[in-house]
Amino acid sequence: MGSWEEQVRQFFLEEEEEDDELFLLLVPALLLYLQEEKRHVHTSSLPGAKKVKEILEGHEIWCRVEFRIEPEIFRATSNFLRTENLLRDTRGVAVEEQLGMFMFMLSHNASNQRLQKAFQHNGETIHRKITEVFNIIPALTQIFVKLPSSTRTHTKIATDPRFMPSFQNCIGAIDGTHIPITIAEDKAPPYRNRKGTLSQNVMLACDFDLNFTFISCGWEGFASDAGVLRSALSKGFHVPEGKFYLVDGGYANTPSFIAPYRGVRYHLSEFRRRRSSQSGYANYRELFNHRHVILRNHIERAIGVLKKQFPILKVGTFYPIESQIKIPAAAVAFHNIIRGQNGQEG
Repeated sequence: MGSWEEQVRQFFLEEEEEDDELFLLLVPALLLYLQEEKRHVHTSSLPGAKKVKEILEGHEIWCRVEFRIEPEIFRATSNFLRTENLLRDTRGVAVEEQLGMFMFMLSHNASNQRLQKAFQHNGETIHRKITEVFNIIPALTQIFVKLPSSTRTHTKIATDPRFMPSFQNCIGAIDGTHIPITIAEDKAPPYRNRKGTLSQNVMLACDFDLNFTFISCGWEGFASDAGVLRSALSKGFHVPEGKFYLVDGGYANTPSFIAPYRGVRYHLSEFRRRRSSQSGYANYRELFNHRHVILRNHIERAIGVLKKQFPILKVGTFYPIESQIKIPAAAVAFHNIIRGQNGQEG
């Protein structure tokens, strides 16, 4: 055995040799990694513009599956948005593709990542284009969601003796519906509804053709339907003199908003248990309630069609809360556009 100094010198020599061997192993692997070509994220042979073109030119069922709208209505809507300067063609993303992204998002509750895969654009482009469509939703709502302008009695009422003359001045029905939302925990309490889930309370009015005539979005889940209506009245919602809407028992009964009689049968399921002739009613209040619920059921049907057409309304999303609040308004506007062009429901 050598001296202490020789042992120390031998130890460091061995350490240096091991470091050299490790270096010789690591360097080739590192160079190989650096030289390896990056894998592209967007590898589809069908970029967004071609995807939209293929869907529009294919069988109309696929356009309804992907965008919940018929091809001819999609094209007409794209042309309208372009003509009215609501959306513009940009380099690489035409109006048709922008509308396609948004309708796909509404129809499938698609996240930014899923839209990247479907349309082969990066996340920033997807975010920008979806935001641009969200920004025009107030304008679309103003154009396509309008209060009734005619004072004539609707044909469904005028031609049915069950509803004349009691309902001849009725212009529609109103109800509230809860749309799930996702929000930060510190801001969540006001949005927690009676069921304990997070939602926004949305007020909707419709006519007897199942077109929506008014929408108020963004109310916290704990807000009452009556409170939302009071706020809407203070912000421009109005009922023409002598006309009225049908509402359920959650609203106050006034000359402009007719609620059913309390304490007697009201729901359709209750009436199905007896004959629907006058002899099957306990009193005139039940008779009135039955007629009332038949007509007010239009708003429930309209909301059902809306949620079936745009499933995003049934679940929370991870879009910013400002965008989540606009989602019901967007769905209502496109619902009316589709119905106005005789498109299919749901």
